[in-house]
Amino acid sequence: MTMKSEDAISGSLGKCYIVLDGNRYDCINLIKIEAKSEKKKVEVPILGKPGKGNKAAGWNGTGSLSFHYNSSMFREQVHEYIKTGKDFYFDIEVLNEDPTSSVGRQYAILKNCNLDNATLALIDSTAEYLEDPYDFTFDDYELPEKFTTLEGML
Repeated sequence: MTMKSEDAISGSLGKCYIVLDGNRYDCINLIKIEAKSEKKKVEVPILGKPGKGNKAAGWNGTGSLSFHYNSSMFREQVHEYIKTGKDFYFDIEVLNEDPTSSVGRQYAILKNCNLDNATLALIDSTAEYLEDPYDFTFDDYELPEKFTTLEGML
């Protein structure tokens, strides 16, 4: 059996929300988001083996966001941090839902996100549009809704 082409999830059919200071922002200006987890591993010596094994010993969450440059939401927070030293944390909710696909939708929440960098001002006279990229870390993850298993995978 092979996957049906309509089960490929469209990259533009999704929603993203940022929960910051008790407000839930609909990120209608989002271009792209990507979040990854990386397992930390330690080498484990094993008696009777010349090599070492590997054991998971934690993880790190990292990601990147890119918006159209038309909101000061994060710049306001960064300004506050620069002036007072008070850092800010937020959650990101990501919903993938392509009505054509048989797998339904997936809803993921990245918890306790913290920016690594921010563009404070930007002009580019050669650009067709201005893009506002951010890198971030997060320390928790929830998956309240998962895609259903594609027919033929089990």
